[in-house]
Amino acid sequence: MATNEWKKRCETEWNIKGISMPDGVDWKFVYEAKPFGRNLLRNPAPHGVSQDSPPPERELTEFPPEGPPRSEPEGDYSGWTTSREDLGYDASGVPPGVTICYLPNYSWFTLEQRVDLKAEGVWDELLDGFQPDIVIKDWYEESQLHESIYQLRVRLLGTDGQTVISEYIMSPTEELSEYSHNWKEVSHVFSDYGPGVRYVHFLHRLKNKFMVEFFPTLVTGSTVLIKPSKSSQ
Repeated sequence: MATNEWKKRCETEWNIKGISMPDGVDWKFVYEAKPFGRNLLRNPAPHGVSQDSPPPERELTEFPPEGPPRSEPEGDYSGWTTSREDLGYDASGVPPGVTICYLPNYSWFTLEQRVDLKAEGVWDELLDGFQPDIVIKDWYEESQLHESIYQLRVRLLGTDGQTVISEYIMSPTEELSEYSHNWKEVSHVFSDYGPGVRYVHFLHRLKNKFMVEFFPTLVTGSTVLIKPSKSSQ
């Protein structure tokens, strides 16, 4: 099939008339990559759970589990770069001289990945001129381990993969006065972010706790997608 025919397919099937579509672009590659409306993140549910079902309830055991203590939730982290920050023991509120057998040991577990937009089929003129909406979504579990259990930072990066063109940060505070164990959605739309964007860096941190047993905070449905049209807002 000729290049112009692939270009016509892209224009017709995605209804992107009026957007710059230069002849120098490999339109066969763009068409097969299908950059619009699909999740550009790899492995969006590394813990094997879905926001369409309630978070799994934890089973408390009478005795600590055998073997070395875990430091991260069980899961498949392919596609993600992971790291752990140990926050140490929380002795706040313990009077001087009081002996405590167990104290909570908190840690942050970080998952991150970088999306190469051009490798996913998005072309320069689209990003620089039209600047389509870049939609971010994520769901985290109300683990109620702490008042701060989740942080999100998404950055739109330039051609060098380092320069930050736009950034979104979310660090919610949890309400712990009443028990609640659901998924919480976080979403953001990048629009009119300016020329030069070539990468999306997606990073979230989850608070875990170890006290006799390991108690994680789970995440699922992590999403980065490009819309072929802009929002009305």
